[in-house]
Amino acid sequence: MKLPIAKNEPVLNYSPGSKEKIELKKMLSELKSIELDIPMTINGKKVKTENKIRIHPPHEINHTLAYYYKGGTQELEMAIESAMNAKKTWENMPWHDRASIFLKAADLIAGRYRAKTNAMTMLGQSKNIYQSEIDAVCEFCDFLRFNVQYAEQIYNIQPDSAPCIWNKLEYRPLEGFVFALTPFNFTSIAGNLPCAPALMGNTIVWKPAETQIYSASLIMEILTEAGLPPGVINLVFVSGATAGEVVFNHRDFAGIHFTGSTGVFRNIWATIGNNLTKYKSFPRLVGETGGKDFLVAHESSNPKTVAVALSRAAFEFQGQKCSAASRAYISKKLWPEVEKFIREDLSTMKMGSPEDFTNFINAVIDEKSFDKLASAIEQVKNASDAKIIMGGKYDKSIGYFIEPTVILTTNPTYITMCEELFGPVLTIYVFEDLDYDKILNIVDSTSDYALTGAIFAQDREVIIHSSAILKHSAGNFYINDKPTGAVVNQQPFGGARASGTNDKAGSVLNLIRWVSPRTVKENFDPPTDYRYPFMEEA
Repeated sequence: MKLPIAKNEPVLNYSPGSKEKIELKKMLSELKSIELDIPMTINGKKVKTENKIRIHPPHEINHTLAYYYKGGTQELEMAIESAMNAKKTWENMPWHDRASIFLKAADLIAGRYRAKTNAMTMLGQSKNIYQSEIDAVCEFCDFLRFNVQYAEQIYNIQPDSAPCIWNKLEYRPLEGFVFALTPFNFTSIAGNLPCAPALMGNTIVWKPAETQIYSASLIMEILTEAGLPPGVINLVFVSGATAGEVVFNHRDFAGIHFTGSTGVFRNIWATIGNNLTKYKSFPRLVGETGGKDFLVAHESSNPKTVAVALSRAAFEFQGQKCSAASRAYISKKLWPEVEKFIREDLSTMKMGSPEDFTNFINAVIDEKSFDKLASAIEQVKNASDAKIIMGGKYDKSIGYFIEPTVILTTNPTYITMCEELFGPVLTIYVFEDLDYDKILNIVDSTSDYALTGAIFAQDREVIIHSSAILKHSAGNFYINDKPTGAVVNQQPFGGARASGTNDKAGSVLNLIRWVSPRTVKENFDPPTDYRYPFMEEA
């Protein structure tokens, strides 16, 4: 048996008149003309409740896209029971048959469902087409295809055997169910967190962020069409409190695959730790959490490349990436030109609905996020050690729009240099060129996080020196490139410290967390006498 060779899904360009652009615009119009009804999916069945909640685009709050049905304890317990009932058949299915389901799903997403996958992500999460294409289509396809390749690598890791002995490693799924708790900002992550452990034979209870339910429902639809058996992945819409109370007190809880805030993950970890005596096994905890991602520009770097890296990394998808550059340290020698180039970039960035393809900036995800960002911007206006030098406006009359905002601070530990905001807000500190080493140590110690970071320099000795000092400051480290845009099988993603368990989504390291190996020794010629040769005398 030979698997299809995994390759990164090509990114389409959606140029004027292209087939993909025509199909996408048609799909956007079609989805805007209807209101979808989105039930939960438990044991392959559509489950509704009396609690019906409206979904609207973040950029057009008066338009209704769909309604979903919110569940509670009863539906969550049904989902767990369904996962446990499906477990035996699913884990005993030959792994290549499990793999075929996810390979088919990838082909459906890249083909017949491409326009719909993009359109639902654009409308539901306010992403422009490029941000949606690289996420919801390309990265998700890459996860599904490369995960199969990683699974094969794991299964092929086998021990040596001696004469008359055959040693094997069996890679069993975890004993129990896996809980996938997924974020709003990446459709690909929302799909990968339940699919990766499922590929390895686990059964899943999946709770997506409420602000991503619209596109999550399509993922479930595609997986079902690809042949996923009932009960393997159960999609539930419940509150965090309900999920925590039921899941983390269940004896069969075997692991959590999580992407979200550091605070939530810390609380989950503490709860699981306090409940260890309740579980059949020690649960696997895999989490990718927050970031306060940096860019450091040495005086030898090119100011134009620094400015473009900041314009993209800080403001693409409104800065709502855990990898987004939100703090920058710029050489005093470089700063005048970098500032000029950023101003030029921001002056041409249009903001509005992703349905208008000329818009680079869209809306932030919801009112809670909007209010938090607006409050942070207002705080700067009253600060003595920081000021807004670009942007700073916001409006939620039509949608949750925050202008790309640049803060200049004289304090390298100003609050927006330390705390994650998760929005289009970049804070810059300009340092004296002779203080470069001092700045590197400040970068390393300022934040609890260690997710992504970038240095810009032309001098190779500076690059080597900087990389050494910042060795533990980022799980994904970039040299002369922006700290966003990790690609599956090229830059495995994840960080440490307060940024998570660094289990590297998009690599074999993540998949191996979802199995429990068993060593099997088979003796082809077992001994018939207990005595050893050393017991004999000449």
